[in-house]
Amino acid sequence: MWKWQAEGQAKAVIVLVHSAYEHHFRYSWQIEQWRSAGFHVVMGDLAGHGRSRAAGKPHMVSFSVYEKAIDDMLEAAFDDGVPIFIIAHGFGALLTMGYLSRKHHNVAGVVFTSPWLQLIKTPSKLSSALPGLHKLTPNMKINHDLKIEDLTRNPEIIEADWSDELYRPVVTVKWYRELQSYMKAMNSGKVKFPDIPVFIHTAEQDRVTDKEAAKIWLKQQELKEFSYKEWKDAYHDLYQEPEREDVFTTTHLFLKNILRTLGYVVK
Repeated sequence: MWKWQAEGQAKAVIVLVHSAYEHHFRYSWQIEQWRSAGFHVVMGDLAGHGRSRAAGKPHMVSFSVYEKAIDDMLEAAFDDGVPIFIIAHGFGALLTMGYLSRKHHNVAGVVFTSPWLQLIKTPSKLSSALPGLHKLTPNMKINHDLKIEDLTRNPEIIEADWSDELYRPVVTVKWYRELQSYMKAMNSGKVKFPDIPVFIHTAEQDRVTDKEAAKIWLKQQELKEFSYKEWKDAYHDLYQEPEREDVFTTTHLFLKNILRTLGYVVK
């Protein structure tokens, strides 16, 4: 886990939760934007991700371990005595939805980008084996086939990530089954999210996850304050896209409005 200090006095702390298969290095631009805007940032690689991933091993960690990582990041964020926001992307957004539905921490607000509530792109091997999925060996490796070009249309990011050895979308059948169960629970309408401000960003041309599922989830919640934004032409990784400065500005305004509501003077 890492913590980056704000430039000047911190207005709040942001906990960043990354998506599946990636790592905190891909968030360097976003981290610097938040620091420059006066926010501390806390982030860690989920278990089995980034440099903690054993070479050649598929992603196979239990989701409860991932949730524990969110818990640890929030505990680190509470040390500062200022409001805490969570910004979670993709798979990380799904995990954060589940985590906060069970552990109602004193979080000022949450931002979800492209949450994994229903996948459009699934592992090709599983697609052909779905009728007999339960018969597949739990530890069998499968490739989710998520390429960088599926995540962003930004040529600079594609070129930079092309040789990223830490990005590896290979999982076990057991892991993917747990993912399906987790998504099903979040979509059931029975898991209630706490009444805290929520902003969901989706991408019009998302190749990974169904943006309509995010709309349905938001309508199921009993929230007094929420926002929704669909970014025209954008791909899945909104903070890697050519529009990322606009995504940041829109999110920043959302956070500043919450801080004002809480009684903070925000410039």
